[in-house]
Amino acid sequence: MASASVAVEGGEDVTRTFLSFLNSFSSEDANADAGGEGAENPSGYRDYVEQLELMYERSGTTLYVNFQHLMEFDGVLAHEAVEANFYKYQPFLRRAVVEFVRQHKPAMVRWDGGKEKEFWVAFVNLPRVHRLRELKAENIGQLTSFSGTVTRTSEVRPELLLGAFKCAECDTLVPDVEQQCRYTTPAICLNAQCGNRMKWTLAQDGCKFVDWQRVRVQENANEVPAGSLPRSMEVILRHEAVEEARAGDKAIFTGSLLVVPEGAPSNMAGDRTELAAAGGGRSGAIRGMGVRELFYRMVFVAHSVVNTADPAAGSTDAAGASATATGGSVNIRGDDNDEDVLESFTTEERRDISNMARDPNIYDKFVGSIAPTVHGHVDIKRAVALMLFGGVHKETNEKINLRGDINVLVVGDPSCAKSQFLKYVSTFLPRAVYTSGKSSSAAGLTATVAKDIETGEFCIEAGALMLADNGICCIDEFDKMDAKDQVAIHEAMEQQTISMTKAGIQATLNARTSILAAANPVGGRYDRSKKLKHNLSLPAPILSRFDLVHVMIDEPDEFRDYALARHIVSLHQRRENAVTADYALPQLQRYIRYARTIRPKLTPEAQKEVVEAYVRLRQGDSQPGSQAAYRITVRQLEALVRLSEALARVHCRKD
Repeated sequence: MASASVAVEGGEDVTRTFLSFLNSFSSEDANADAGGEGAENPSGYRDYVEQLELMYERSGTTLYVNFQHLMEFDGVLAHEAVEANFYKYQPFLRRAVVEFVRQHKPAMVRWDGGKEKEFWVAFVNLPRVHRLRELKAENIGQLTSFSGTVTRTSEVRPELLLGAFKCAECDTLVPDVEQQCRYTTPAICLNAQCGNRMKWTLAQDGCKFVDWQRVRVQENANEVPAGSLPRSMEVILRHEAVEEARAGDKAIFTGSLLVVPEGAPSNMAGDRTELAAAGGGRSGAIRGMGVRELFYRMVFVAHSVVNTADPAAGSTDAAGASATATGGSVNIRGDDNDEDVLESFTTEERRDISNMARDPNIYDKFVGSIAPTVHGHVDIKRAVALMLFGGVHKETNEKINLRGDINVLVVGDPSCAKSQFLKYVSTFLPRAVYTSGKSSSAAGLTATVAKDIETGEFCIEAGALMLADNGICCIDEFDKMDAKDQVAIHEAMEQQTISMTKAGIQATLNARTSILAAANPVGGRYDRSKKLKHNLSLPAPILSRFDLVHVMIDEPDEFRDYALARHIVSLHQRRENAVTADYALPQLQRYIRYARTIRPKLTPEAQKEVVEAYVRLRQGDSQPGSQAAYRITVRQLEALVRLSEALARVHCRKD
């Protein structure tokens, strides 16, 4: 398309050119130009006119613009006006959106009561995504994207954008007073004979409020330099962007970086000592010259939140970007609609999934593709595979949830690659958390109540199990945990909730997660002459909550030791070329996402087999001199059902 030149100094030119972009841009035309066809779009499809129809259906007021589209239409407008001076030109962009809505959907401009709507514009798919550590003073006021992990979210509160104030002395109304990051009153009354500067009353009828939420974002673990602590940034979400980020989400935030004045802490190291020694001399003079006002705090105001776990996160379509920015995160629990999941895949990906599902050896190939750098241990890889697929979550008529997640415990001698499995699983899923038992407390695993520094209110900070909601929590050195900390996860492992009553807060939080734990036997080595319960220092209530318990014993075996040594040496020599897997990691993730939408049901024959297997296990446990590893309970019967459902999902079968 021909580029329309724009003078970035003039806001009216920006409004006019951006409105022309919204009215005329068609991604089909752009694709035809890129293909060298040179033909116009016969269907007359226009991306943002179509997105406006979707906004009208869901009563939305935020228009999501793909930045790549704007670059194709006019690179000068995209880079010099929108990207470089976003904070300056944002009002003009919003004005263009209002005019765009007025041209195509005049009924959307006002609410039912006749009050005008506020329309917003949000950009997605910027060419560069910064790391949190890269946000510097040069990014202030620019349109910027950065990635991070959400660690805390506040409640949604109304924020005053434009205030209307009534003079307390002459009742003169002063409208549209912009709030400057704090409660801002008019400088002086509009009535020339009044001169009031201090006494004001807020007139709520003329004020404009917007939903407001503050989230704390921490840089991703793989982006933290060696020897450094992870940094955090406060992100402000407004309007329709609120509630789009949850604790534990890895997301890309797009918006502008702002600074707000903040006085230096009065208790900085040595301040009080210097002031006392100087007797209010030179240090006091420096304080009086306003040095404290030179301290600023950076705040990121985000207009769009895109969860990086979403398969449509890289979409270049404006409507797809809108759906991505408002659709939330990937749901691996299988609650997604089958059709919606299929639509998120390309034609080639659907064909690949169909070929995998028709393969009769899919289970063995899938198991062989899990942790390919670990030699052997096929049984444990089978357990991990079934845990990734999971069982079906059910709900009784009494609204009681029945767990579908599978918990796995790996017990073994040192140097048996237990931690390798945990690390692999923690990188396999988007919402997977890795933690160590010895360095984790009960509050760190579940949740804790902390006081907000600014408001002084008590709030809940998520622990590892909450951060892994809809994912997997990998706990290493499980046997090293203190007994009181192990008790804290009883409820989370079976009921999949965390209940707490602290500091006036009574809440039940979701912890719908599978647990993959690794533990060492008592004394460091597994004793074959003893039963499993005597080799582990874990109490029976926790042991019964694991669906699968696998034992790894390191015994000398000439053939196995030779094969293992060749495998390890080959890894060091050839690295990734030393292992061959049937399926790549993206293929496994896509297949699991599709398979978890299937809700298999037990056939009468399968029900009979499960019941008979449970009865046999109970009989073996009740006989005198039984060699059962640990007590068989009803939880093991439910585990058999979950494992059967997971196997059906592996083969994409509904029964």
